[in-house]
Amino acid sequence: MPDAEPASSFSPWEVLRDISLGIAIFDPDEHLLGSNAGFDALYGSMVDVIKPGISLEALLDTLATRNQINAGASASWVTAALSSLRGMIPIRHDLLSGRSYEIAPHVVPAGIALTVQDVTTLKRGDAALREARDIADRANQSKSRFLRAASHDLRQPLATLKILIYTCQGNLEELARPETLRAMDVSVSVIEDLLGALLNIGQLDGGGIVAHIDSVPISAILDRVFIQFKHQAEQKGLKLTVVSSSLVASSDRILLERVLSNFVSNAIRYTDVGRILVGCRRGRDHIQIMVADTGRGISAENQSRIFDEFYRVVDRPEPGQKGLGLGLNIAKRFAELIGATISVQSNPGRGSCFSIRVPIGEVWRAAVAETAVSEFLAGQFAGLEVLLVEDDQLLRDALSNLLQRWGILVTASIEPEEAVEAFLARGTKPDLAITDYRLPGGLRGTEVCQLLRRNFGAELPCIVVTGDTDVQPLSEITAAGLRYLIKPVSPPQLRALMHHLLYEPDLPDPI
Repeated sequence: MPDAEPASSFSPWEVLRDISLGIAIFDPDEHLLGSNAGFDALYGSMVDVIKPGISLEALLDTLATRNQINAGASASWVTAALSSLRGMIPIRHDLLSGRSYEIAPHVVPAGIALTVQDVTTLKRGDAALREARDIADRANQSKSRFLRAASHDLRQPLATLKILIYTCQGNLEELARPETLRAMDVSVSVIEDLLGALLNIGQLDGGGIVAHIDSVPISAILDRVFIQFKHQAEQKGLKLTVVSSSLVASSDRILLERVLSNFVSNAIRYTDVGRILVGCRRGRDHIQIMVADTGRGISAENQSRIFDEFYRVVDRPEPGQKGLGLGLNIAKRFAELIGATISVQSNPGRGSCFSIRVPIGEVWRAAVAETAVSEFLAGQFAGLEVLLVEDDQLLRDALSNLLQRWGILVTASIEPEEAVEAFLARGTKPDLAITDYRLPGGLRGTEVCQLLRRNFGAELPCIVVTGDTDVQPLSEITAAGLRYLIKPVSPPQLRALMHHLLYEPDLPDPI
């Protein structure tokens, strides 16, 4: 066996020169023995000093000076870096270019080896993960806070429902029954709206709640507010007066109603004797909707803070009430989303007036209010024939009964082919078709409408009912030239859409 080559002739940088990882080897006295091409490439601006014999301290000092590591405190950075490397602890540093390098020390027979690698991507990934985690934490905290606060809004219509149910269980006069049932229907629809809003309430901080601005009849909102709170006001011995209005606002109906509901709820809570008045005042280009009460009022020092998050007026204690102080803050943020401003005027002991200022909308574009479509429209459908395709038996029976009360002849089925055969056997054709979007076997409502129009004519009016609110299915329905309703189906909306398709097909869609 040939004699081993002396250790003094060992040339590690020649063996490692083609490795992409940056490597520099120092002797026990921390003087550079050599470096590979990867090391030289990473520190290209220092090729004139990366030469055998330079000390580790001098190399780090040059690095700090030329690459402005911890600019203005290079000496302290060099001291800290030396201490870490001597203790076999990796260090990271940033260059002016924005790149990040990690230097890791290793004990080798020749002394100390430093490996250097570009960790910019890794560092950015870590930063992105930290940011995502922080955003998620903030979103969770925000969602929890706002869900707790919004529970107040849910309790209000539930409390109204409990009163109405108790009233119905008593000896309620027959003439009063329709009004009570209408009030119960409004309370249920309010709960439905609130639950829909609560699905996204945790996204408020992140901009996940988007206002849908439209021309909204003020009367539609005021009617719902009055029905929602009338019984609660009566239970407390207060008179709630809502002055109707023919004005139209440019706003988001649900968000505007939530702001007003918050105002009225607070007015009832903090008014012991007297009345609450809700009304409007028209300006040149805006509408001022006001909620005035004869309650306890708010001191001047508290008026500037009542819209702050988690702020509760300490001089207005309410037995059994331990709110989080988020109601008015949510109202303010909703107002900002719809481009409105809210304000308050108050005198302690005399009452308060909360108001929201919204832009005036266009009357001709005003959305159809549920109360605006009366039952007389349903009478216009008497004698018509409707083909109904729905796989859910309860919903199919409910819709059939509803349409039959409007004087409509209904042919209902799970299978569209079966319904088509029924019409062909009678030698008639439907005036309108209503179909579910998702049917057994993967069948889509859009496909059902295509089948029906092939058999009964391309002009057959069709309505697709769906529980999907995603963009894709709704876009598919719209692209097929069809109208849709979102479950749960509102009878007034169904009447309005049927009237539009049957008698006013050339006018803009009212829903």
